[in-house]
Amino acid sequence: MKQKALATWIRVALALLGVIGAVVYILIIPTFGLDLRDSYPEFSGRFYPWLIFLLSTALPCYAILVLGWLIAGNIGRDQSFSQKNARYLKWIAGIAAGLSLYFFIGNLVLLFLDMSHPGIVIGAMLFVLAGIAVTLAAAALSRLVTKAAVLQDENDLTV
Repeated sequence: MKQKALATWIRVALALLGVIGAVVYILIIPTFGLDLRDSYPEFSGRFYPWLIFLLSTALPCYAILVLGWLIAGNIGRDQSFSQKNARYLKWIAGIAAGLSLYFFIGNLVLLFLDMSHPGIVIGAMLFVLAGIAVTLAAAALSRLVTKAAVLQDENDLTV
């Protein structure tokens, strides 16, 4: 597969993820929360804290998609193994780690404020583990891309 075609496919996948994320953040989370609030009025005081907490995770997720878009652009320009891509992957790892920590702490805070249930916190740990997996994968890829960029630079200097 040519680099431009690969970059196009990556960008299509990232755009689809962005659209799916928008549907989740704009439609599904608020609608689901309103349905829960209407079904269980005794929990209505928990609606806005949870809504704000969940919606606040959108910005880091979209930042990761933007960085992925930039990486795809570099791949399309045949600059897959560049210091730029290594730096973008490092940023992705940092954002994913921060988001995982934020989600973990946020769930615990809501639990201690009696706005959550232990079962919800345990279920949320799946998202935390997914974030940790993204962190580790991006960090490993960053390191590998850095090494490959150095090798490529050395190879370009060889006659």
